[in-house]
Amino acid sequence: MKKILFVLTSHNYMLDGTPTGVWLEEYAAPYTLLKQAGFDITVSSVAGGTVPVDPNSAPTDEQKSLWADAIAELDNTPPFDSFDAAEFDAIYMPGGHGTSFDMPFNKKLHELIYSFDAAGKIVSSVCHAPAVFGGMRDADGVPFVKGRTLASFTDSEEAQAGATENVPFLVESRLKDLGAIHQRADDWQPKAVRDGNLITGQNPQSSEAVAALIKEALA
Repeated sequence: MKKILFVLTSHNYMLDGTPTGVWLEEYAAPYTLLKQAGFDITVSSVAGGTVPVDPNSAPTDEQKSLWADAIAELDNTPPFDSFDAAEFDAIYMPGGHGTSFDMPFNKKLHELIYSFDAAGKIVSSVCHAPAVFGGMRDADGVPFVKGRTLASFTDSEEAQAGATENVPFLVESRLKDLGAIHQRADDWQPKAVRDGNLITGQNPQSSEAVAALIKEALA
């Protein structure tokens, strides 16, 4: 059975104090789809403990039922640094604005992602979570994303969300500045991209498409 390590944000507020966290759908929909496909999923977070959920992503009653197993995993997560890349076949980071704060500046997380990448294992993220790559450079100073094709939450989507001034940086702009080949669909339309072992998606609407690419890559 192939094993996937999920790493979720532990950060629960934006620059002005607005509550945030993981965007629930970007975590729960892939979790549910990949679990149903027979993958072994371990849910961790940056700091461990209860994962904050962005209030704007609160589930409907139908989603609560559909995602019950995934939601139950959020209460007492182990920290990501209690695991080793050798134990898993893929790493997946769902988004939410929280990821823009505690992932781009976490060197231990970067080292873990580099371990997955060096082994040719799947590195995947969606929406704001590709922000983690915005802080990653190798020993020679070369950005992780340089020359790699990816998708992420777009600057125009951030503007529509009213959060341009409320995040440390704009994900699309940062990744382009680092040399990424950024692909996008129209705002709020699904877009998932695979470049070798790197799988990324644009927005919440892309989470199931990202899960499908992970499933395909691990098949």
